[in-house]
Amino acid sequence: MSLLTGRRALVTGGARGIGAAVVERLAREGAQGFVLDLEPALAEGRTPEGWTGVAGDLRDDGEVARAFELVAEPLDVLVAAAGIVPPWRGVGELDLDEWDRVFAVNARGVAATLRYAAPRLAAGASMVVVASVNAWRGDPNLTAYVASKHAALGIVRSAALDLGRRGIRVNGVAPGPIATEPLLERMRAREREGGPAVADALAQAAGATALGRIATADEVAAAALFLASDLASGITGHLLPVDGGIA
Repeated sequence: MSLLTGRRALVTGGARGIGAAVVERLAREGAQGFVLDLEPALAEGRTPEGWTGVAGDLRDDGEVARAFELVAEPLDVLVAAAGIVPPWRGVGELDLDEWDRVFAVNARGVAATLRYAAPRLAAGASMVVVASVNAWRGDPNLTAYVASKHAALGIVRSAALDLGRRGIRVNGVAPGPIATEPLLERMRAREREGGPAVADALAQAAGATALGRIATADEVAAAALFLASDLASGITGHLLPVDGGIA
């Protein structure tokens, strides 16, 4: 029997990138459920058999509430994968409107997901937040993103304490650099501005890991599957790095 046979799941940001890889992995292990994402992302992506796309913007409380009203039965798995990464920007050039947009998705969006999902989580359910290695470490030119992921880790730790007595586990995965389209586009933009070539930037990221390569979206999805499944039944309030061994 597969790890998630008969389980109902919901994945935010599940139409593209790491979120889509998570949906595919959960589906292969028998889960069915919902992909909550923006309408354009749902139109471009595809959902596996047994999964339903639900349009919603995590920055709009009304849309989040309506999305979760569609979940008629309790959820066994909840994955908060929606997130945005702003362009590289030094701390002296911070765009505070951009800061608010990043936090609206990466921090407040995770909180809103929990707020409306909590009443619909089954006893023994598991939530996984897709955070980042930047949840505990800094990076130059990424202050808004780093701060938002620190906030996401705080949500994981506090929610684990709030929901643990219901048997609900809350954990996070912490990807390092993953060659998704958003990361590659930021690297292209930096190259256009006189920075390193994309190939060189990827090689530099790989060289900073113990494995000599960056992790993949599928590897992040496998970690999310582990935390969502009964294999991790005794684990809550933790963040699992998936970074190839960044020192």
